Amino acid sequence: MTEGTASAGPLTDLRVVEMGQLLAGPFCGQLLADFGAEVIKLESPGSGDPMRQWGREKPHGKSLWWPVVARGKKSVTCNLRTPEGQDLARQIIAKADVVVENFRPGTLERWGLGVDQLREINPGLIVARVSGYGQTGPYSARAGFGSIGEAMGGIRYITGDPGSVPSRAGISLGDSLAAVFATVGVLAALHHREKTGRGQLVDSAIYEAVLAMMESLLPEWAIGGYQRERTGSVLPNIAPSNVYPTKSDDMILVAANQDSVFGRLATAMNRTELIDDPRYRDHASRGANMAELDDLIADWTRSYEAGELLDLLHEAGVPAGKIYTASDMFNDPHFAARDAIVKLAHPDFGEIPMHGVFPKLSETPGGVRHPGPSLGQHNRAIYGDLLGLTDAEQTAFTERGVI
Repeated sequence: MTEGTASAGPLTDLRVVEMGQLLAGPFCGQLLADFGAEVIKLESPGSGDPMRQWGREKPHGKSLWWPVVARGKKSVTCNLRTPEGQDLARQIIAKADVVVENFRPGTLERWGLGVDQLREINPGLIVARVSGYGQTGPYSARAGFGSIGEAMGGIRYITGDPGSVPSRAGISLGDSLAAVFATVGVLAALHHREKTGRGQLVDSAIYEAVLAMMESLLPEWAIGGYQRERTGSVLPNIAPSNVYPTKSDDMILVAANQDSVFGRLATAMNRTELIDDPRYRDHASRGANMAELDDLIADWTRSYEAGELLDLLHEAGVPAGKIYTASDMFNDPHFAARDAIVKLAHPDFGEIPMHGVFPKLSETPGGVRHPGPSLGQHNRAIYGDLLGLTDAEQTAFTERGVI
């Protein structure tokens, strides 16, 4: 599916000013843009957001990450380190509903753009601030990258193989989680503003966004005296739920840990005697004999090709699936049927695929309007049409390095 115009989203009446760079703040801006908000991204003249250069693969010297994280946004150059740039930012913010930023706490205040100062010119303004440790507390002034938030929030310690050092998840998990929580906060603050007319601060800390995902880790330690550890591909004391081999060397994940589902798996294996085997007949027994049960299942799965095995398991009602690579996603009919991957026209790449808009709303689904814009692409639209600056004024600002 190729998209170039978005379906009407629920946020089409909102104007968001995005300040900051890299991932945590910009991903929040991307989510708001996906659902229709006008997101005006302020970038440094000449260089812009470093995300324009980030990414492992750079065909034509261009980032493949930037078109995704900046999709649907308007790029405006504005030197926030100059008084003139700060004044231009205030003029734009005065006409906005939301500001999203992810500078180190105190940066906006040094620029005369603190929350209280901004709300003097726009009382209904909602300001979402994403940082490593939050806006308050003894660590708030520290530089806080996503990886450090992941470590402090607990996810790093329990991720990876038990015989190795803690592992990274493979994506910028901390930054993305903090952005999602910032988005939730913005939507909640918008609901509050509808009732009161007042804006507020949304304070999203990376370590807290990670901590919020840690399930029962805290009471397990405080009450049960249990410290979660790295467990690799398994869930401790929950079996069978693991990755199993196939004849074709593809890896299949099978999750049959519920009693009734394990019965269906045993039947599919033609091993119905396992259902009443005291080692496997209930949840606790299977957990206690996890390694032995995993070996038994692996001996069975490696006698099948991946496709044949999955057909058999799905027919039996056993949750199972291949561990997907990007190639698998492009070839999967379910991804296609749900438009999970969209393709957009791009000036350098011709066409660029990326994930669609999630979750899916039945009435106002939103959509991806365009990939990330060129630096300053919307200067005239914002400075001219929105603020009313003349061409001569804009030229003068450009010459002085303000825009």
